[in-house]
Amino acid sequence: MNFIIDATVKAVKQLYQTDITPADVSLQETRKEFEGQVTIVTFPFTKVSRKSPEQTGAEIGEFLKNELKEVSAYNVIKGFLNISISDAYWIDQLYNVIAAEDFAVIKPNGKKVMVEYSSPNTNKPLHLGHVRNNLLGYWVAQILAAAGYDVVKTNLVNDRGIHICKSMLAWQKWGNGETPESTGEKGDHLVGKYYVIFDKEYKKQIEELKAAGQTEDEAKKNAPLIKEAQEMLLQWEAGNDAVIDLWQKMNSWVYEGFAKTYEKLGVAFDKYYYESNTYLLGKDIVEEGLASGVFFKKDDGSVWIDLTEDGLDQKLVLRADGTSVYITQDMGTAQLKYDDYKMDESIYVVGNEQDYHFKVLFLILEKLGKTWAKGLYHLSYGMVDLPSGKMKSREGTVVDADDLIAEMERTAKQVTEDLGKINDFSEEEKEQLYHTIGMGALKYFLLKVDPKKRLLFDPNESVDFLGHTGPFIQYTHARIKSVLNRANITAIATQQTELAPEERDLIVTLTQFPDTIKQAAAAHNPGAIANYVYEVAKAYNKFYHEHSILQAEDDLVKQFRLQLSAAAAKVIGKGMNLLGIEVPERM
Repeated sequence: MNFIIDATVKAVKQLYQTDITPADVSLQETRKEFEGQVTIVTFPFTKVSRKSPEQTGAEIGEFLKNELKEVSAYNVIKGFLNISISDAYWIDQLYNVIAAEDFAVIKPNGKKVMVEYSSPNTNKPLHLGHVRNNLLGYWVAQILAAAGYDVVKTNLVNDRGIHICKSMLAWQKWGNGETPESTGEKGDHLVGKYYVIFDKEYKKQIEELKAAGQTEDEAKKNAPLIKEAQEMLLQWEAGNDAVIDLWQKMNSWVYEGFAKTYEKLGVAFDKYYYESNTYLLGKDIVEEGLASGVFFKKDDGSVWIDLTEDGLDQKLVLRADGTSVYITQDMGTAQLKYDDYKMDESIYVVGNEQDYHFKVLFLILEKLGKTWAKGLYHLSYGMVDLPSGKMKSREGTVVDADDLIAEMERTAKQVTEDLGKINDFSEEEKEQLYHTIGMGALKYFLLKVDPKKRLLFDPNESVDFLGHTGPFIQYTHARIKSVLNRANITAIATQQTELAPEERDLIVTLTQFPDTIKQAAAAHNPGAIANYVYEVAKAYNKFYHEHSILQAEDDLVKQFRLQLSAAAAKVIGKGMNLLGIEVPERM
């Protein structure tokens, strides 16, 4: 692209005695139905050529063909000049993909980015929504790292509050001292079970109070269980030793459970922040805002900010009794994170139901004069739905992550066994393959879609070996490895002199990998990588079906096609790795 832009600038100068800048040259990838790889838009140059777009394109095309050895031909369609790059150039590019150690390795850019994701509550297991959150957060972080950023992966754990006390109180009342060890149950599931028990018992008490004549609102406030939970929260905030000990014990069970789920998902964190340590932060910022006139105090003593001129509303930032609200804590935590890491960008991976909250938070921090607030970004994502009746959780409401992972492995096993291609695998190899395919299907299905879109996740559709799926790409990689394992590569790629269209198309696609990484990082969208790798797999399969590799007409052609296959496997492997998806050697 760069050398064609420079040559086009030179062409306009020489042909039409006019200086233009590289920014004046508009390039795009040539559409599939036309011959060529790069298209120059010629309409802007007609003002200086004083000729039709077609004639202008033909003159510039002829200049480029004579000026650049890399240009082998051109054609003009209306105001579009389609440039064909020589086979020799693409063969050199293929050699770069294969041999260059720094292919698709982008140099550090000196910028630091924090990605905060997961943010679970310690009163229940991770669920399907958390799966999308974790996969988005971790693999956006990995893609940013591949694009040259220094990345810090953080998790803000919601480990305090009335909902946590509900699980604690229910276990205290009805747990009979059971533990993950005594029950064999994962700690997060055990604690989540008592959160459900609390809810059921609380609802019973509400109905009893309603039957005794109270309104629903009165019954919800007066039920003994909720009053006990509120009292426990007050004792926690006062530092009551017994309550703190119970809180630490039950949270430790949950963390052990989370760790197992995170390991299965393949995600990790560099730093944990805990709400129990951050919920009092932000009050100093409120005082700062009052002093500067950004905030104002109402007659009841509550503190607010007026954002009506910004198209929003008035927002409470501190209650009349001096207690924090969520935005108070979030202001303080944002300051804490910046003080810890001085990052250029801070990304919050949070569902789209919080869009308004983050719009308000970022605007408040900007109005407070926090220079780093310009670097705050909300990576908003849509909900994940399941086809009705496909899966049910223990609670009958949301599907928890562990159940989903187990379902994916079962689905992968069923589909793989139906194909009947792994009869020579050991049982251990089979189990590993089912996990690899199942997790590949899950991750690819969730990551290929633009984060902002709500999506319907169907486990069976995600494991289709012929669709736009992770297993299709995994199978393509295994197919390539099978070909390579049956032959030895001895020659270098540059000994080939002519390319078939399918070979050229595959090489062109492979060379786009570094730019795709940069685009995915800039857009905070793993889908760009997912869809790119699918295009590589499609291009390889088209080449594979059109041309013999091991039975090629002569050894040079055979060696070239083996090199091309090795390059495709390399890019597929690297691309899938950026999505956290393993690519098996055989399937």
